[in-house]
Amino acid sequence: MEPNPDLLTITDLRYAYPDSSWQLDAPSFRGRAGEIVSVIGPNGSGKSTLLRLAAGILPFSQGRIEILGKDIRFQDRRRIAKVLGYLPQESPAEFDFRVIDVVAMGRYAHLPAGGFLRDHDRQVVEECMRQTATLPLKQRRMSRLSGGERKRVLLASVLAQEPRVLLLDEPTSALDLHHQVRFFAILTQLADAGLSIVVVTHDMNLASLYCHRMVLMSEGRIVREGAPEEVLTLEQLAPIYGGNFLIGRHPQIPRPLIYPDMKGTGG
Repeated sequence: MEPNPDLLTITDLRYAYPDSSWQLDAPSFRGRAGEIVSVIGPNGSGKSTLLRLAAGILPFSQGRIEILGKDIRFQDRRRIAKVLGYLPQESPAEFDFRVIDVVAMGRYAHLPAGGFLRDHDRQVVEECMRQTATLPLKQRRMSRLSGGERKRVLLASVLAQEPRVLLLDEPTSALDLHHQVRFFAILTQLADAGLSIVVVTHDMNLASLYCHRMVLMSEGRIVREGAPEEVLTLEQLAPIYGGNFLIGRHPQIPRPLIYPDMKGTGG
């Protein structure tokens, strides 16, 4: 069987922040149609920087990033927005629109010159709110929402773009357990529909349970890539995170889970 096509490819990418010796070095990274890829690693390892580069937020001079086979540097933002959705770790807090208006903003790249929503656009907006359980909030102001509710509204707005590639930076950090599971269930449905999804997360257990591949980063480099059982091993994690944890298995599916070593941490 032929593998799913690569919708996102990164080749020989290097990036350094101005006036900093830190450098990101990503010789190869890919996001395939129908797959959820998680990017894990400690703080400062380059996870968010990698996503911002892939989304075209940060300029780069060395390497190549392609979305659907086309170099991202030679595409305008409107075209990119039709195929790529990006949810940053921190959302802007200065605007206070209604939820339905925020979600509708995700349609801007698909609208005609006048910028007015058509019937199809309204249907897409409503379906994205239904998917993210934000439809009951549609008339609320963003300032009146909890952090988790705002995160789900912003996800709905990104989904309203109808992207082929979805880049998500710590999307479940403000969600309770119920909505974390619901969120990854949504991602599973989107992957089944052919999207390529890349998720930056510190929750290695959720990543293990729901992601097809995992990418482990440390100090600006990709140090391991593979299935969860290939990445979540003591051999791979201990040099980066230390050894105060244990690795077990989920009781229902054969995926690795990380537990704290209570003896090793004084528990």
